[in-house]
Amino acid sequence: MSPRRSDPPISLPDAQRRVRRSRLLFVAPLVLLGVLVLILLWEVVRSNMTAGSRAEWPWRLRILEPDPLGSLLAVAAGAVFARAQYARTVRPYLGWRASWEKGVLRPDATQWRVGILNGSQHTAVIESYDFRVIPTGSTGDGDASWTDAQGAGAVLTAAGLTEREDYLLINFGPGFPLVGTGNYETVLVGAFSKRVVDQVDALYVRVRVTDAVGDSHERIVNCLKAARVSPRPL
Repeated sequence: MSPRRSDPPISLPDAQRRVRRSRLLFVAPLVLLGVLVLILLWEVVRSNMTAGSRAEWPWRLRILEPDPLGSLLAVAAGAVFARAQYARTVRPYLGWRASWEKGVLRPDATQWRVGILNGSQHTAVIESYDFRVIPTGSTGDGDASWTDAQGAGAVLTAAGLTEREDYLLINFGPGFPLVGTGNYETVLVGAFSKRVVDQVDALYVRVRVTDAVGDSHERIVNCLKAARVSPRPL
């Protein structure tokens, strides 16, 4: 008999989001463009003043001639737009897939297998990788925190579940490449028995990756959510 469930935990958003932009490759070109625009405004105001006024300080200060200033503005604007376009091209698309399968934990039993993938054509590098476990009967999300695979395993073990018999958690360290794939093959995240699905309200995986332009993207997946609506094998 399954344990009585408490109120369902607050569901974390599972849509991919960008959490950080590269300071060198995003902020620096924007700062340069902003400085050049300010210089342009200065020169426009200065050029519309009388000759007598331009002879006095600070209006006699000329920072750049119009021709080189225009060229620099064009280059800076082009760099900003080119970077934005390239960032969209190399943006990772983090996805996941799960199903009831045999042979992950034990060859004679069916387990819920969860895998992640990068649907982009470009490789992304894992920056951080965390778990969050909310057992059935817990008072809410407040008593669960993000941890590594070992910490998540300790929570599952405390709930009476056995490693490699009821669950298997794969840990990815920083720098692990999620290669862009066209055939949508997943990398194993974890496998869970029917006992885990019945005794754990939610088991989240938070994956944060860095793309080719230095931007960080994050996706949170509830590994057990779809297991309760998918037909279970006998």
